[in-house]
Amino acid sequence: MALLQRDDVDLYYELHGDGPAILLTHGYSATSQMWRGQIEALSTEHTLITWDMRGHGRSGSPEDPACYSEAHTVRDMAALLDHNGFESAVIGGLSLGGYMSLAFNVAEPDRVRGLLIIDTGPGYNSDRGRQAWNKTAIAMAVTLEEQGLTALANRGVEMATAQHESARGLALAARGMLTQHKSSVIQSLPEIRVPSLVLLGANDEAFLKSSDYMADKIPGATKVVIADAGHAANIDQPEKFNVAVVEFLAANKL
Repeated sequence: MALLQRDDVDLYYELHGDGPAILLTHGYSATSQMWRGQIEALSTEHTLITWDMRGHGRSGSPEDPACYSEAHTVRDMAALLDHNGFESAVIGGLSLGGYMSLAFNVAEPDRVRGLLIIDTGPGYNSDRGRQAWNKTAIAMAVTLEEQGLTALANRGVEMATAQHESARGLALAARGMLTQHKSSVIQSLPEIRVPSLVLLGANDEAFLKSSDYMADKIPGATKVVIADAGHAANIDQPEKFNVAVVEFLAANKL
């Protein structure tokens, strides 16, 4: 167990292996434990960094709503790299973690050696699309505020391993980190200049179109669809997932 304190917020992270860094970020209301099936495969030739976003798992849950945002998350990711002595890394994540990885590339492109964009959407070009998404995010926050952590029952398999200390932290994360307020991430896709893997489960219907869109817009992107897998392709089909990622890293000398 390791903690990095940033702006009075403790960030839980784990370090595995040795070599060039891979930083993986979990999805909303999941934790770093969703990557357990990737540790052995991805730490053989790399240093794998997994972590809990603020408001999640064993990381801190500040009371101030202003402490939760896309910008805070990106700076947390940069701080983790700095703290562990890495100038750059392969940056990746699932769902919200994948979106934050794209946001990190917008803010810190010189620190990104490659991208792993897993069962993720790139945001919206239109205010209308963002408003619909944000309505869902706020509804999740309200449910957590009213029902507590029981609101997470019967959610995706990536949440099944998640243990959280604070329903309020998750609610604030939904309001400040899950909501979207600009189109910079989706508009950045044609400007990405690093090897990028767009990977998803074949049964993840909600993200099929967005994955096609990203694979088309990101220059030279590799797209992999994992059969018999849903939103958490790395958990549903860990061996196939690991092979796809390891082959991508090797092919691009990452």
